Amino acid sequence: MGSTALLEKKPHAVCIPAPAQGHINPMLKLAKLLHQKGFHITFVNTEFNHRRLLKSSGPDALKGLPDFQFKAIPDGLPPSEVDATPDIPTLCESFDRTCLGPFRELLAELNDTSSSEVPPVSCIVSDGAMTFTLAAAQELGIPEVLLWTSSASSYLPYFQFDKFIEKGIMPLKDASYLTNGYLDTVLDWIPGLEGIRLKDLPSFFRTTNPDDFMLKFVMQETQRSRKASAIIINTFQQLEHDVLDELSSYLPPIYTIGPLHLLENPVYGKSLTDFRSNLWKEQPECLEWLDSKDPNSVVYVNFGSIAVMTPEQLVEFAWGLANSKQNFLWILRPDLVSGSSAILPSEFLEETKERSMFAGWCPQEKVLTHPSVGGFLTHSGWNSTIESISYGVPMICWPFFADQQTNCWLCCTKWGIGMEMDNNVKRDEVESLVSELMAGEKGKEMKKKAMDWKKLAEVAVTDANLNLENLIHQVLLNPSIRDIKNRVSVRK
Repeated sequence: MGSTALLEKKPHAVCIPAPAQGHINPMLKLAKLLHQKGFHITFVNTEFNHRRLLKSSGPDALKGLPDFQFKAIPDGLPPSEVDATPDIPTLCESFDRTCLGPFRELLAELNDTSSSEVPPVSCIVSDGAMTFTLAAAQELGIPEVLLWTSSASSYLPYFQFDKFIEKGIMPLKDASYLTNGYLDTVLDWIPGLEGIRLKDLPSFFRTTNPDDFMLKFVMQETQRSRKASAIIINTFQQLEHDVLDELSSYLPPIYTIGPLHLLENPVYGKSLTDFRSNLWKEQPECLEWLDSKDPNSVVYVNFGSIAVMTPEQLVEFAWGLANSKQNFLWILRPDLVSGSSAILPSEFLEETKERSMFAGWCPQEKVLTHPSVGGFLTHSGWNSTIESISYGVPMICWPFFADQQTNCWLCCTKWGIGMEMDNNVKRDEVESLVSELMAGEKGKEMKKKAMDWKKLAEVAVTDANLNLENLIHQVLLNPSIRDIKNRVSVRK
């Protein structure tokens, strides 16, 4: 069989994440899994993030393999040398408005039989926030699946939004509703989320403006998602079974393929392991520092890739950690403090120098699996949350925006592995929660529950692998997608 025939036979998945760290990570894990199953992969970043990845990982980082290549399309924003995620509403508006054209052009280039040296594109795997790509899949008559990179529980409220309007709950009447206790109202009518408070819903719901861009954007993405061939969610059945059952009434077939990072770990040779997705340069020396500490003696502090805080909040976190007398590893992203650099008091640095380590970024999974790490002070992003669950690490939750409020509620009320911190950071509360996490009775109870969830996550890998196989054969390799929505979802 000639090389051309071989190319045409090999399935080709174009994988396109939303252009933020928390979306790129799980999409790259999924792309590697599909590659291992025999797919040619084209992984599409924005030009801005393509440059950042080269900067953080080196000039050869994205050279790829013959059957795993990286491509870039513009995000529609002016060129920038800032090493940070752009303003989220501005970024979403730009890629939703401008990226379909460049994406179509890329697909045409990949499918050009006169010049392309890759198989024809046979399917698209897109982020759940990049649904403009559905139009391109429809034009080519190929299946497209959407990867929802957050919890299933944070997806469900968007499908209930009409009820919020009917009940007069949303949009908020005026700004006073943000501070007068109204957000503490408990809801008992969302199946699977009974007992959730208004403030635990995704933060985009907290608006007084019915035309708020981010709310309209996420509602648009939610409605478009119904046109996908299937939905992948990075979760597992035991974790969110009641919500998954409810979601299945709104969506095309749902495939739970999670925790993705547990599926990813054992399957590659070195060539794929070398592909990194961190937009900031990792500082592996923090692992050497962890090696010097006793088991379960270190608090890992990381607020993710987008959360920002005020200089005052930074100082309160610092003195709370100092006063707890615990060891801590603190990831201080260059853009963590809004409008200025993250400058810590010299007295704090002096007082904690024997029990602290600071880094700009780190290999998080290696940190969370390190025996010296006993707890995680987190922004409650979904990647961080499901990684903590998988590795048996209890959490203190300080959610910032989007799905993080919902993930915090899940950890603290449904799963018993987290404690919520007030958004208005005070050093006394930081000290109290960190001390409880690391040495208190509640901390011990949370650790036990976290270890129970760790076992369930490990068991879930078998079902996740089966669901991945089913997704491939029922959807991605299926020549006809007309009846796809009538198929039975596999959500074990």
